[in-house]
Amino acid sequence: MMIFLLRRLFLLGTVLLGLSIFAFSLGYLFPGDPLQNFSGLRYIDSAQREQLIMAYQLEHSYTKQYVAFLTRVLQGDWGLSFSSQQPLLKEIWQVLPATLELTTYALLLSFFVGVPLGILAAMKPNHLFCKSISGMALIGYSLPIFWWALLLIMLFSVTLGWLPSGGRLGVLYEIPTRTGFMLIDILLSDTRYQDAALMDAFRHLMLPTLVLATYPTTVMIRFVRDAMLDVWDQNYIKTAKAKGLNRLQVLYRHGLRNALLPVIRQIGLQFSTLITLAMLTEVIFSWPGIGRWLIDSIYQRNFPAIQAGLMIISTLVITINMLTEILHTFFNPLARKY
Repeated sequence: MMIFLLRRLFLLGTVLLGLSIFAFSLGYLFPGDPLQNFSGLRYIDSAQREQLIMAYQLEHSYTKQYVAFLTRVLQGDWGLSFSSQQPLLKEIWQVLPATLELTTYALLLSFFVGVPLGILAAMKPNHLFCKSISGMALIGYSLPIFWWALLLIMLFSVTLGWLPSGGRLGVLYEIPTRTGFMLIDILLSDTRYQDAALMDAFRHLMLPTLVLATYPTTVMIRFVRDAMLDVWDQNYIKTAKAKGLNRLQVLYRHGLRNALLPVIRQIGLQFSTLITLAMLTEVIFSWPGIGRWLIDSIYQRNFPAIQAGLMIISTLVITINMLTEILHTFFNPLARKY
């Protein structure tokens, strides 16, 4: 296990190193002055230019420039935003919790809905109910997320008026920001309208979570169904049935543990998909997360923000995938040889 962990940590370091080299190269690949792309300053006078050139090592080779860039990143100096002239790292920490909150709830919803439905679909594959689950999963897999989001807004917000169409919290409630996670901040706040604000936050969270969880839920249903069908044909399952165990006993004692092992790795893959889909979801529902912030930066040609956003999102996705793979290997010793 230790050798496997060392190999995976070395792979993680190599991938992050390649990511940092790519992020550094974006300063030269973006249009405009590389010094402005690295620093984020709109206007640079001659005296300030000389100081920045020395600080960023731009008069030296690309290797020294990259080392200086990596040093600044590790120290938290990611430059300024072209649009707001505020430190990029500060802006990222303001919008990242909203995205993590949304993707976490969507991932939990897809897991607690997709896994049971996938198991039910595999119990009797030829039954009408099981075929209906597989059919709904196929339909959900094929739905364009922007069309599905607009359809739900038209139904629940415009027509029925049950749920809000955007934002994280109503304007009537003022909650101080402590962690950036809205539900946690409401619970930590000491306000007289805490219960009402919590209910309002849940109402704002329902539609974007449902939209974002649709695709990973359908993938989870199909993946768990295929894994269960594969395990159900193994010899040890047939032996357990021959011993007189009923279907539920065989499922609980022998089927679930082996069928759900690949699901751990699938969770990491679905997290990276959710981060991508969250960009569209945040724009449609006016959710103030890093996806919407990054798309706004692209429209504004805010090159330092694009560079920083790509770095933080890529690092998050790579790290989560590596952690889920290590967790999968911890529970499945047979995977350690790969």
